[in-house]
Amino acid sequence: MVISLFAIAVILALAFLPQLWVRNVIARHSRPRPDISHSGSEFARHLLDRLDLGHVKVEESREGDHYDPAAKAVRLIKPHYRGRSLAAVVIAAHEVGHAVQDATAYAPLRTRLRLARQAERVQSIGAVLMLAAPAVMLLAKSPFLLVLDLVIGLLMLSFAVLIHAVTLPVEFDASFRRALPLLEAGRYLRAPDKPAARQILRAAALTYVAAAAMSLLDVMRWIRLLRF
Repeated sequence: MVISLFAIAVILALAFLPQLWVRNVIARHSRPRPDISHSGSEFARHLLDRLDLGHVKVEESREGDHYDPAAKAVRLIKPHYRGRSLAAVVIAAHEVGHAVQDATAYAPLRTRLRLARQAERVQSIGAVLMLAAPAVMLLAKSPFLLVLDLVIGLLMLSFAVLIHAVTLPVEFDASFRRALPLLEAGRYLRAPDKPAARQILRAAALTYVAAAAMSLLDVMRWIRLLRF
């Protein structure tokens, strides 16, 4: 019981502490800067054109900063799309990094996309199996079938954790092997801004640590709920 509570506490810390840190980092560097002459969307467009990715669109988003490989679109939330801040241009570069991954057929990105296409269906089936577990036990009167049903359901719910495990290296690649070299090679960063830019790029990647922890917490919640 103590170990279980400790594990939940660790997962909650992994879920919420990175979120708080990410928000703090982005907020610190989101104020408008008079020395930054372009918005995040303008900077993304500039980088894409420079990289011969003119077919990739830049759009405003209400669902978080992301790159949509199906629509070939870099999407930025309003403060980053219109803002002229260090956070806006660095996050724009990070999302352009994903566009570069897509254009170069970066294998981990393709793996993530394949998994993501299956995730919703797999998780829905997993949830149904978990909810059906008590009925299976009553109808079949077989503990083995109940255990099998629970194992299958938990494995399916754990699919989300797998997706986030694959996602994390993709995010760090977009930040530090794609975006950072672009920013440095083009001399878009002043020397005093480089440490802050690295922090922002790290924050963009670590968003998925929280997502993975929340998925794992959901699996553990089901395990505790179905102990009967």
